[in-house]
This record gives sequence, structure tokens and C-alpha cells, in this order.
Amino acid sequence: MTDHGRQQGSAESEFDDSATSVIPATSETDEWDDQASGPDSPEPARGWAGNVWRTKINLKPVPVILIVLILLSGGTTAWLYAKLYRPDQQVDASVARAAVSAASDGTVALLSYSSDTLDKDIAAARTHLGGDFLDYYNQFTQQFVVPGAKQKALKTTAKVMRAAVSELHPGSAVVLVFVDQSTTTKDTPEPTIKPSSVLVSVTQVNGKWLITKFNPV
Repeated sequence: MTDHGRQQGSAESEFDDSATSVIPATSETDEWDDQASGPDSPEPARGWAGNVWRTKINLKPVPVILIVLILLSGGTTAWLYAKLYRPDQQVDASVARAAVSAASDGTVALLSYSSDTLDKDIAAARTHLGGDFLDYYNQFTQQFVVPGAKQKALKTTAKVMRAAVSELHPGSAVVLVFVDQSTTTKDTPEPTIKPSSVLVSVTQVNGKWLITKFNPV
């Protein structure tokens, strides 16, 4: 089985168990064994391997074993390289982790703010945003978030429960983020926790991942 076949056969696992196949005895092998084990035979038959060694080629056991071991070691080395050292997979995994981290940190910054530290919180959130979404956020916070937070003495804190890449492209990604948002106001001092999920689009801008879309689902 080729490396490609191994990967297709086990898409969900990181490593595949190697399988060793045993060559079964055939009818011809049995006939050779019977002939070799007759009354005139100087020694008992040794099965498939014994018949091969008794041919005119007369290969000796030690060289054959060494050749097999060399071939097996070479195949094992190639398999381990393909499985354990895949530069393309390592790069993709690194990019995916960076995208998930940026989406998670940006989501927390967007959904966490307090009426007492509103300007500071909004400024911190802006550092995670880019493109048209940054312009939209500036307008939205000034028209709705700031007045509402000050009027109700609102404080909200977001916590990402889990996140995973939904799409991964060169220079961009879409991350599905599951978040719990805890909110208090002057009228409801006890925290109200609301779970939600968001599709967060992130784009690399000058080497930094920035949120360019933020769509609740």
C-alpha cells in the first residue's frame, strides 16, 4: 500500500498502524513439500523458503535476510518521513492555529466591554479588525454600543468555549467560534450567560491576522 493509500484509508487519525502480510502456502508449495519429504530426501522439507533455497540459484539465507531487512528499513524510513515529516501539513497546521487564535482573541475583544472602560475596550477591539468591517465597527459602536452601555451601566465578558477552522485559503480563513457571553446591567446585577456561535473571517494583512467579517450563526 502506498503512502497516499494509507492516508486515504485513515483520514481521521494521525498515525496508521503498519500491517505485516504473511504469504500463504499454495497447492504447488504443498506438492513440493511432499516431494522433498519422500524417503529419498536427505532432510525434511522446509516449506516455501526451503524449496527456493534448493534451486540452482542456491541463495544463502543470510544474504537474503539482509536484503529483506534493507528493503524493509528503506520502506519504513520512507513511510515515517511521509507520516511524521510533512512540511505541507506542518505549514497548514501552523496557519490554521494562527487563524483560530486570531479569531478567538478578536471575538473576545469584540464582545467584552464595560461602561466604565468603554473607550479603552473599543480601542483594543479595533486592533483585531481590518477592511470594511473595521469601518462598520467604528460606526456601530458610536451609534449603538456606547450609548446603550452607558445608559444601562452594561458590562459584558466573552469566553471562547471552542473554535475550529471551517475554511482555509492562502492568506485567509473562516473560523467557527463558540462563545459564552456573560452580561450584567444596573437592573440585572446577576450575570446572564448567553451561548452563541459566530463565523469569523480572518485575513492576513501585513503578516497579521485581522477579522474582516463577523457573522453570527
